[in-house]
Amino acid sequence: MSEDIELFKQAREAASVAYVPYSHFPVGAALIAKNGLVFQGCNIENASFGLTNCAERTAIFKAVSSGVSEFDMIGIYGETDEPISPCGACRQVLTEFCSDDMPVWLFSKSGDVKKTTVGELLPYHFKKIT
Repeated sequence: MSEDIELFKQAREAASVAYVPYSHFPVGAALIAKNGLVFQGCNIENASFGLTNCAERTAIFKAVSSGVSEFDMIGIYGETDEPISPCGACRQVLTEFCSDDMPVWLFSKSGDVKKTTVGELLPYHFKKIT
């Protein structure tokens, strides 16, 4: 099985448990850590829409709260005709925990994929001061 098909399946599976009673727009993410673990995330809505959490951030926060902070790639799936793209907040969180050259694969509901990187998604991003 090819890598993109497996990543697509993992991200689509994550979307299947999304909590989206307001938008009815499930999104799933599958974040692959350098140690091989896969952290899935889905969007979780709230009646106060600003408190909604996206799939990408859910996956990253699950990983970081489990003590994992080094990642190889992420796949993001949406029930869309074209590959879905992360929001600005998710892009900034990705830049906090992932290298600029980390692959980001964006999937549509049919499995079409757009391959990009964290740095291409958010050039000139804020960087942590070390």
